Amino acid sequence: MAAENAGAHAPTAGEYIQHHLQHLQMNFSFEGVKQTSIVDFSLFNLDTVVFSVVLGVIGCFLLWSAARKATSGVPGRFQAAVELLSEMVENQAKGVIHNAKSRKLISPLALTVFVWIFLMNAMDMLPVDLLPGAWHAVGPALGFKDYMRVVPTADLSSTLGLSCSVLLICLFYNIKIKGIGGWVHELISAPFGDHWALYPINFLMQMIEYLAKTVSHGMRLFGNMFAGELVFMLIALMGGGWALSATGVGLAIGHILGGTVWTLFHILVITLQAFIFMMLTLVYTGQAHDAH
Repeated sequence: MAAENAGAHAPTAGEYIQHHLQHLQMNFSFEGVKQTSIVDFSLFNLDTVVFSVVLGVIGCFLLWSAARKATSGVPGRFQAAVELLSEMVENQAKGVIHNAKSRKLISPLALTVFVWIFLMNAMDMLPVDLLPGAWHAVGPALGFKDYMRVVPTADLSSTLGLSCSVLLICLFYNIKIKGIGGWVHELISAPFGDHWALYPINFLMQMIEYLAKTVSHGMRLFGNMFAGELVFMLIALMGGGWALSATGVGLAIGHILGGTVWTLFHILVITLQAFIFMMLTLVYTGQAHDAH
């Protein structure tokens, strides 16, 4: 890792972490167009987009490969693992979504969501400076800044994008199952009752519910992965303090032990977060099928 002022002095712990929390961004502003909004929509996180797309392609390829090589005889370990995962997702979907026709789309969607988020979360298991260090040797030569974050789910724009996609799917099934008239009536008649005086309150509560579910859906995944990323950075700083002294050797040993323990624990975290996001996707789409 090299900060922009690396030539002046070695980065402090704060500078090291701040550098690793910077995204590789690309500016899509146009000459002569003035940015007037509080949020600069002309910038987007290029590293998040690239890693998300690459991992999505890898996840789809793995599932496609398992389906293509599936046999009716004794399955191999890879096929057996995918079949167990598919069966688990299908069983969870049956318990939440009682419409068999809807499950034909939602179950594969939930499986894809689980695999995709698991792969994105698993990027946190790579050494902190592995890919950013390689980018340091390539990126500036290509005209890019020396920034890179490799965990897409530690980017709030990524997780909120996923949760907003789930919201759009829920809106689609609300209209498909209940009809536009039935859904609009539900917006103004639930949860307090079908009375004209309660229509504004019901509508406000429905909007708050949709907003709260969408924001919490994305924030939960982001918060856990961002915290895990920070812990790995702190452990990496212990290794960076290695020296031929009692304190330096202690830091090196702490770096190895702490990194190993946290990595083993983090395997559970990344799997659990992918499962929770998948389950909430099923629950929210299941709620879109139910009438209040």
